[in-house]
Amino acid sequence: MASFETTGILKVKKDTQQVSEKFSKREFVMTTDMTTQYPQYISMQLTQDKCALLDAYNEGDEVKVSFNLRGREWSGPEGVKYFNSLEAWRLEKVSSSSASSHAAPTSSDDVMPSTEHNDDLPF
Repeated sequence: MASFETTGILKVKKDTQQVSEKFSKREFVMTTDMTTQYPQYISMQLTQDKCALLDAYNEGDEVKVSFNLRGREWSGPEGVKYFNSLEAWRLEKVSSSSASSHAAPTSSDDVMPSTEHNDDLPF
């Protein structure tokens, strides 16, 4: 099972659905690549006890999501079909301080460090 992370804006937050007596899921949509001409709208789901993780977030919040890529096969009267899902297992709010850590350097020392060395290495 492949595990991934992505960061984006929580766009849609749906209610938990009780699919069967033993299975529940909660879907949500994130917007990623917002700085491009074509932002991406990624549909994900939480399952079972992870459904409650979404309660701590509001639409419009920037979040980092850890998720697994899941795939399954289904045989029906029309033949075999394949389905994929992005199953989230961790959500973290992106803080404004982490966004500022990606800011451009503010002084010339940050851009080009000093070439003075205080060591005795021959190279």
